[in-house]
Amino acid sequence: MAAHPPVCDFGRPALDAALPGVDGRSHRIFEHRGANGLLIAFICNHCPYVKAVIDRLVRDANDLAPLGIGTVAICSNDADAYPEDSFDKMRRFADEHGFPFVYLQDEDQSVARQYGAVCTPDFFGFNKDLKLQYRGRIDASRKEQAPPGTARDLFDAMRHVAETGEGPREQIPSIGCSIKWKDAA
Repeated sequence: MAAHPPVCDFGRPALDAALPGVDGRSHRIFEHRGANGLLIAFICNHCPYVKAVIDRLVRDANDLAPLGIGTVAICSNDADAYPEDSFDKMRRFADEHGFPFVYLQDEDQSVARQYGAVCTPDFFGFNKDLKLQYRGRIDASRKEQAPPGTARDLFDAMRHVAETGEGPREQIPSIGCSIKWKDAA
């Protein structure tokens, strides 16, 4: 089922947490911030929306790194109910797509809840002070491959954040599969 995140809550502070990475190490989210900001992408392995944009996310993360923007990806889906999002398959997914950023598992879903993430992909772009400046889409493609020349909404917004500390006031929300929440026990 497709879900849309709310509009950007400008200035909302980022939250730190320690999560296991597919590299076998524990990572604090803030360890991966760049000098000019941090992009946190809530993604998963099985969502068709993520599959359609993953290579562009890798490209954008590579292009943002020299601008001082670090990137972290987090999978918060219930891997028991959705085995394609298991930790082992997360590792394989990261390898297949050449992730230049850490891919972290939020098994208890606490980080996704703290951030208010609602879908995959759901992007949170923070400035150097770790204040939210972008909560929009990667581009206009949705579940399809983007045609050449498609505007790079996420990259352009985060480049602006790196240069000015502020995100664009006009943002189009991402769309994706809803996060697969665990049943309340």
